[in-house]
Amino acid sequence: MTHLMAVILTRNECEHIAECIASVAFADSVLVFDSYSTDNTVQLAQKAGADVIQNMFNNYAQQRNDALNAARGRGADWVLFVDADERIPPELAAEIRRVIDQPQYDAWRIPRHNYIFGKLTRATGWYPDYQTRLLRIGAAYYDPERKVHEVVVLARGERALGTLTEHITHYNYKDAAHFAAKQRVYTAYEAQILYEQGIHPKFRNFILQPLRHFWWRFFTLKGYQDGLHGLRLSRLMAWYEFKKYWLLWQLWRKVHQ
Repeated sequence: MTHLMAVILTRNECEHIAECIASVAFADSVLVFDSYSTDNTVQLAQKAGADVIQNMFNNYAQQRNDALNAARGRGADWVLFVDADERIPPELAAEIRRVIDQPQYDAWRIPRHNYIFGKLTRATGWYPDYQTRLLRIGAAYYDPERKVHEVVVLARGERALGTLTEHITHYNYKDAAHFAAKQRVYTAYEAQILYEQGIHPKFRNFILQPLRHFWWRFFTLKGYQDGLHGLRLSRLMAWYEFKKYWLLWQLWRKVHQ
């Protein structure tokens, strides 16, 4: 029988962990891969019936690859990665159980419904928001060079990647403060990547890149279809595009001080 393991990466996720574990009860086993939470995430996960491994976090790609290795050691054939603020609806659970017995595929990407500030966001770049989260053990891993916004690498190439029709439900950003906290982390990672690539920010980047990003979000990705919500998100993402280049400039400035 094909062993499906649900893996949940956590760091201080006591608000979400119990409901997340309940939503993946259809899996043969559940592993919470925790980066040393300081709240009661671990205790709640164990109470909900999940196994727990604590692993030092360096970056997202490393953490997922370490979790894949742990799942292999526990006899899993497939891993379903789920974030703590995500839920797997019954329709998606049934589809997952069907497709893991198809030998021509080593990974499946899954569309995702994002709830941002409590609103289902169907444009502005947040839909269909495909996530490659269902992976065959030994046939897929995460590119270690992509430390944020991870990319899956398949041994047999893109022909082994399938697409599901049912959706993950993602309770993404609950309010503006939550949004800002996450974006600060992402922009810091992205600025560091640009720095390591030797990219120097130019004055025009501080103006043109945010404008281009706003246009891309609001017009190309049809953020206008989300109304004022889409306008707000497009403006916020343009601001964090500016912040990315500001942080990059600060990294180079430290070198020359």
